[in-house]
Amino acid sequence: MPTAFPDSIAGSPSCETFFDLPAKVERLGALESRQSDPVFWSNAEAAREAVQEIKRLKGWVGPYESLTSRLKSTAEMAELLAQEPDAGMATELDREAVELEAAVEAFELQAMLQGPDDPGNALLTIHPGAGGTESQDWAEMLMRMYVRWAERHGFAVTILDLLPGEEAGIKSVSIEISGRYAYGYLKAEKGVHRLVRISPYDSQARRHTSFASVFVYPDIDDTIEIDLREEDIKMDVFRASGAGGQHVNKTSSAVRLTHVPTGVVVSCQQERSQTKNRATAMKMLRAALYQRKLEEQEAARAVVEATKTDNSWGNQIRSYVFQPYTMVNDHRTELKVGDVQRVMDGDLDAFIEAYLKRFGGKAA
Repeated sequence: MPTAFPDSIAGSPSCETFFDLPAKVERLGALESRQSDPVFWSNAEAAREAVQEIKRLKGWVGPYESLTSRLKSTAEMAELLAQEPDAGMATELDREAVELEAAVEAFELQAMLQGPDDPGNALLTIHPGAGGTESQDWAEMLMRMYVRWAERHGFAVTILDLLPGEEAGIKSVSIEISGRYAYGYLKAEKGVHRLVRISPYDSQARRHTSFASVFVYPDIDDTIEIDLREEDIKMDVFRASGAGGQHVNKTSSAVRLTHVPTGVVVSCQQERSQTKNRATAMKMLRAALYQRKLEEQEAARAVVEATKTDNSWGNQIRSYVFQPYTMVNDHRTELKVGDVQRVMDGDLDAFIEAYLKRFGGKAA
C-alpha cells in the first residue's frame, strides 16, 4: 500500500488562504503588466523597487504553483494506483509523498521569514569569551560549523576579516554568507554558545566550559537610510594577518573603521587593495549600525515587559556537550540532539526550524 499523504500535503490547498496567494498572484500580474509600459522605466528608483517586489513575489508564487502541480500529479497517480495496483508505481508514489511533504514544510517555513531583511544576505561575526586558547578554539569550531551549514545550502561564503589566536583558534572573524534567506535563517543563531568538553589544551585532561558570542546582521543595501557621516568615522590601517610566506601582505592594506559616536568597530582584510577593504568595511559598518537601530527599537518596545536580563555569558542560547555525554541543547526551544558531531558539521536546520516555528515573526 502506498504511503498516505501527510496532513500538511492533504490540506495544502488551504495554504492559498494562509499565504494570501491570490493577492500575491494579482499583484505580480499587475507589476509585470506595468513593466511593458515604457513609462515604467522613466522613474529609475520606482522601477528598481518594483523589480525587487516582482522578485519577492515570484519567490512565493513560483514555489506554490510548483507544489500545486506536483500535488495534482501525485493525487492522479494515487487514483490510478487504486484502480490498477502496481508495485513499481507504489514505490514511486511513496517516494514522491515523502519529497512533497519536505517541500511543503520548507514552503511553510518560508512564511515565517517575512521580515524586510529576511530574504537577503547575512553578515556573521564570532568572538570568543574569556578563557584564552580554549575559547578561541571554540570560536574557530563555530566558524567551521557555519561555513559547513552555508555550503550545505549552496550559499556563498566570504571571510571578510579573521584575527587568528596566538596558539590556536581565532580571536574574531567576520563572514559574509550570500544566498536567498541567509539572514532570515541565521538570525536564529544570534547569541552566546556554550561548549563543555575535556580540553585538548589541558595537560590534566580536565573538563572545561567555554563561551563564544555570535552576532548576525542583515547585509543591507544603499537604499537604507543610516546617519553615517565621514567626520564620525575613524579609520586605521594595518598589515593583513596570515600564516606567513608569500601570502603575507607587505603593505598596510587592511582597514579598521570605528564609528566614534557609538563605538562600533569593524575591520576588513579580504582584499590586497586598501580602497576595496575600506568599501567592504563601510558596508559592514552600515549593517552593524542598522542592526543596532533595530535592536534599540526592539528594546524600547520591551521596556514595559522588564523581564529580560542583560546578555551575559550566563544567558547562552545553546549548549554543546562533548563529555561526559554528547548533546546539543537549545535552551530557547528545548530541542535536543544527541549527535554533536553532526551538528558541528553544519546540520543546524532542526534548531533553526524549531526557533522559527516557535518565535516566527517575533524573531529580531
